[in-house]
Amino acid sequence: MSLPRMPSLDVQILGFPGVKLDGRPIEFALRKGVALLAYLADARAPVGREALAALFWPEADGAAARARLRRTLHRIREVFGAETIVADRASVRFATELDLHVDAHAFEQAGDDGEFETASQLYRGDFLEGFGLDDCPAFEEWAFFRREALRSRLAQVLERLYEAKSSANDHRAAAVAAARLVALDPLSEMAHQYAMRAQIRAGDRAAAERQYEICTRHLADELSVAPDPETTAILEGSVAAAHGTPRTRYAESQGLHLAYQIVGDGPLDIIMVPGFVSHVERVWEEPRIRAFLGALSQVGRVIIFDRRGVGLSDRVGEAPTAAATAADIRAVMDAAQSPRALLFGASEGGPGCIHLAAEAPERVAGLVLYGSLAKGSWSEDHPFALTASQYEAWLKRMVREWGGPLEIETFAPSLVGDRRAEHWWSGLLRAASSPGALKMVLEALRDMDVRPLLPRVAAPTLVLHRQGDRAIRIEAGRRMSENISGARFVALEGDDHWFWVGDQERTMAEVIAFAGNLPT
Repeated sequence: MSLPRMPSLDVQILGFPGVKLDGRPIEFALRKGVALLAYLADARAPVGREALAALFWPEADGAAARARLRRTLHRIREVFGAETIVADRASVRFATELDLHVDAHAFEQAGDDGEFETASQLYRGDFLEGFGLDDCPAFEEWAFFRREALRSRLAQVLERLYEAKSSANDHRAAAVAAARLVALDPLSEMAHQYAMRAQIRAGDRAAAERQYEICTRHLADELSVAPDPETTAILEGSVAAAHGTPRTRYAESQGLHLAYQIVGDGPLDIIMVPGFVSHVERVWEEPRIRAFLGALSQVGRVIIFDRRGVGLSDRVGEAPTAAATAADIRAVMDAAQSPRALLFGASEGGPGCIHLAAEAPERVAGLVLYGSLAKGSWSEDHPFALTASQYEAWLKRMVREWGGPLEIETFAPSLVGDRRAEHWWSGLLRAASSPGALKMVLEALRDMDVRPLLPRVAAPTLVLHRQGDRAIRIEAGRRMSENISGARFVALEGDDHWFWVGDQERTMAEVIAFAGNLPT
């Protein structure tokens, strides 16, 4: 006697074309039933009944919401089969025996496995595109977070695919990947540059000229600016423009792949450890960063990288602690064959540098801690940070304003109103992270405390902090320096938090002088 075969259910939520049962599209008119199917399919685990009732019927009292949930589950079983959904008194889930396929999960898995072409083909549209429940704000918020996370993954997949196709001299395929990147962010000059380079390498100069015209029109219409000289130089065939940004390489750390680049070839290695978000390729779109890194590369070999979970590095579902960042720094140093380096820790990148300097002093020639801190939140013995309630309000505001130039008035007041800089910052955030990932990073920062490690730092240390820094108060930087033996503290003029904004010359002069005095 053979057991009945469980049906195959294909839940397609990228672009939202619907649900297929044993390969046949199913018409299901119950809108909240469709939403419930999508939510359960994406959850990968049982979901509490109370949570589902509150999510989909927030306007009803508890008993009424639970009754509506029961009716919806009954209707789903009628359409898809009694064995499809398993519900007990506490939770609801898809039957474990069900042959369940979810395109969003397949997309993520292909990206994790390095199957970037497959992943790009699986992404047929945004998560639950065109579908919404106006009377369910919590569901809408969940869908928004998920949509942005998947769009961020798509940007990463397309960038990796472009890189792979370019390396294989398949320039037409690289141009296709670049075209999708342009569609994701039409105001990203780097995406237009990718497309133009691939088109020229494929022998289609006319397409590159059209791409340049499209880029020029977008920038003029939306930002009232002209293309960057590098974009123009691609059509003129300059060697530098043909080369583009430095080559992106990958280091392995605890099973994760970390994107990094090397600029310059001087005798001193300088590791740039970023703050809460970064993207090793999109940073080159911002002229001020290019200028800073270019000047620093005259001093030594500059190595920039994306920490785990952001940019072009592998996405992870865990908080990036100071210890994890220290492990990432070591992995990148090993991959770049750098036995010892000067660490430049900016903002949230500082604690990871402190951790490595304390735990592996032989790897650290010196420390530059810019706009950084040793403890992420307020306490009686550290009154220089946000309280728990202030931090929670700030975090909610950051997430709520996702998609725009988040907190640029805090991070770089001098750039407020600079439409090009604001758009660059918005685009970098969307390509490098997602609201959920951002929340996780900032929660890790809130809970971070490396103060016990400060007395163990023996490397020469320079602490730089802007006097009017609105993101991290100068007192936090000063207190940190006081607890590192021999550290030199320098208060810089201005109120920009980002090191590459404001008086770059003074910042660069301090770093260069410090680097020049390090023992060889």
